[in-house]
Amino acid sequence: MTANKKIALVTGGSRGLGKNMAINIARKGIDVVITYHSRKEEAQHVVAEIEKEGAKAVALQLNTGDVKSFPAFFKHLKTALKNTFHAEHFDFLINNAGIGIHKPFTEITEEDFDELMNIHFKGVYFLTQQALPLLNDGGRIINLSSGLARFTTPGYSAYAAMKGGVETLTRYMAKELGTRGIAVNIVAPGAIETDFGGAIVRDNPAVNKMVADATALGRAGLPDDIGGVVAFLCTEEARWINGQRIEVSGGANL
Repeated sequence: MTANKKIALVTGGSRGLGKNMAINIARKGIDVVITYHSRKEEAQHVVAEIEKEGAKAVALQLNTGDVKSFPAFFKHLKTALKNTFHAEHFDFLINNAGIGIHKPFTEITEEDFDELMNIHFKGVYFLTQQALPLLNDGGRIINLSSGLARFTTPGYSAYAAMKGGVETLTRYMAKELGTRGIAVNIVAPGAIETDFGGAIVRDNPAVNKMVADATALGRAGLPDDIGGVVAFLCTEEARWINGQRIEVSGGANL
């Protein structure tokens, strides 16, 4: 039976939203591969939490901003699929890994821009492209955007522009991969209380209040508000959702 279980790959799964997604996906009875950039110990803790949910899990190192490293990563992934899951393919790709750079438009450097581009757009583009031979027909791809691609908050011009690009890319992926029965959607969280972007929403009371005041449901988001939505998109019930932008922000800036 275990050999027939579905398998999800969650990038940036060692902490924050990615961790929450991975655990919620495991609760759906899906095995999970998570990637981490540098925090191996944290990633192993997440693996242990997933295993407590009754799913198999493995953590692999990956820098999603370094396209040249992807072929080696997929070799490691093939080995992990075979050894841990007795499988040759996986079913769900969640492109979650990301960073935040908060600077005014006038102060963003080319290095800032390139780092955001490599992780949030170029990395997503080519990681997905290179993952396709290992992704089962009828699988799912879930990209991550941000409420900032819909509304504006000064200081996020480059970050939000990359997310806007991935939103357009998602529709193209959905159209072009539909012949393989692969559904592609994008989830756009609002401001969430995590360590993302220097934990500004979680740890700065003034920012937290600003977010809450701008949100119809009256608070900032929590990781648990997002992970379950991503997990749902990996279920059979979500099979007919395709090419959609799903904002999960509590009604921010309506």
